[in-house]
Amino acid sequence: MRMVDLIVKKRDGHELTDEEIRFWIDGYVKGEVPDYQSSAMQMAILFKGMSDREVSTLTDCMEHSGETLDLSGIKGIKVDKHSTGGVGDKTSLVLGPMVAACGAPVAKLSGRGLGHTGGTLDKLESIPGLTIAIEGERFEKQVNTIGLAIAGQTAHLVPADKKMYALRDVTGTVESIPLIAASVMSKKLASGADAILLDVTVGEGAFMKNMNDARRLATIMVNIGNRLGRNTKAVLSDMSEPLGFAVGNALEVKEAIDSLQGRGPEDLMELCYTAGSIMLVQSKCASSIEEGRAKLHEVINNGKAFEVFCKMVEMQEGDVSYILHPEKFEVSKNIIEIRAEDEGYVKSLNALEIGESSMRLGGGRATLEDVIDMSAGIVLHKKIGDDVKKGDILCTVYTNKSEKEYAPILEDIKKAFVLTKEFVLKRPVIREVIG
Repeated sequence: MRMVDLIVKKRDGHELTDEEIRFWIDGYVKGEVPDYQSSAMQMAILFKGMSDREVSTLTDCMEHSGETLDLSGIKGIKVDKHSTGGVGDKTSLVLGPMVAACGAPVAKLSGRGLGHTGGTLDKLESIPGLTIAIEGERFEKQVNTIGLAIAGQTAHLVPADKKMYALRDVTGTVESIPLIAASVMSKKLASGADAILLDVTVGEGAFMKNMNDARRLATIMVNIGNRLGRNTKAVLSDMSEPLGFAVGNALEVKEAIDSLQGRGPEDLMELCYTAGSIMLVQSKCASSIEEGRAKLHEVINNGKAFEVFCKMVEMQEGDVSYILHPEKFEVSKNIIEIRAEDEGYVKSLNALEIGESSMRLGGGRATLEDVIDMSAGIVLHKKIGDDVKKGDILCTVYTNKSEKEYAPILEDIKKAFVLTKEFVLKRPVIREVIG
């Protein structure tokens, strides 16, 4: 079997056999298939696509290219949630404690942010002292004790994905739906959860810009998970504007704290209640979506979800006083209010522009080597459908950069807000549920 023949076969639109896909992935991880041939194969997949069987086989090969986690020592049906990325997406920080407080064990491995999308690990590390390096027995013990752990991926988990993603990033193949599906699901399956809830974001601030692509990606991933023995479902959530009001690491942690204490933004909480109720049914901690939603409301109202978050921070060596007293978080030296120069209704709020502006203010990284300013970011005061009077604050900007550096960024943020004189309906955050 020769790699060049497989590239030509896929280039011409034919299906690869299971053996041919294994030959490619095994050879690539071992270094026997060079980067240029793997890159050519990924480009052929971008143009010609893959069948459901091919994507399932590719996912299975990637999942088993390195270590897989054995979570059998954790009691109950383990549930995990994954988002395809967005702006202001602090869902895991709120949803994880809510679901765990209802009795479903959440054993979650998360990633870092890159570009306009934020990463759960970066947000957690804005809490002084907190470590995301918890593995093995410590990881299991924490989930068994409090029902929740959010940690970083081990270096030996799904090495095929690490190599392939690095290639996709520099060869223009990031947008390939089969490759996205295999990348996401190989990591989720290798992480050992029994049930998986996928949050597939759609809109300007997401990888999937339209509903058709988002629905196709979600359907493929749900089919992969179920085909490979995991109870998998998906929600399609709106990312045409940022989720919640806060964008930036410490700012988002503070909003998560507010949310767990019953003061969360409507869109963020609706996403958490919808996703969480599905996860509770998947874990058999609720017999119906309605029962699951009622339980989630209860643990927010009685403080049990907030208590789980505090215990998680403590067990991961974070300073809990910051959670109990969020005013302790460092605040940027420059705080600038951007005010409306006209009146009307917010017609659109470009999530991509807000996310990229937050990154440029210091709140994100353009490359994995960049150092994040945990205090930097943007807090929105107006969102789509809101009434705006001239002089109203549209958003507040936080940065430690100089005025010379941040001045052009402010102009870009202003352009993200588009007003109209006509009444605008607010957007529902849940677009569709799949599976």
